Amino acid sequence: MNCSITELRNKEVINGKTGCRLGCVSDVEIDTCSGCIVSIIIWGKGRCLGLIKGNDDIKIPWKDIEVIGDDTIIVCCDISCQPCRSSSQRRSFIDSLFK
Repeated sequence: MNCSITELRNKEVINGKTGCRLGCVSDVEIDTCSGCIVSIIIWGKGRCLGLIKGNDDIKIPWKDIEVIGDDTIIVCCDISCQPCRSSSQRRSFIDSLFK
């Protein structure tokens, strides 16, 4: 099965070791000499409406990819995920902006 870079983008990336959701593929790094993909990149979560960079980007080497499915990519790496705010925490934060 072949997969284009366009199809690769926005697939959800899951760490197979921890079961943690790392984010979605935002970009790829390509070796311009060989034309091979070197790594996939997941952009860090932005803060302040995405204007100020928050967490660091995650770069996952191509060799660490276990499975590429229709919607999900399973990787085997030692990257841990940061716990996300719960929806109630996000809602209360958003509500506080409009008070």
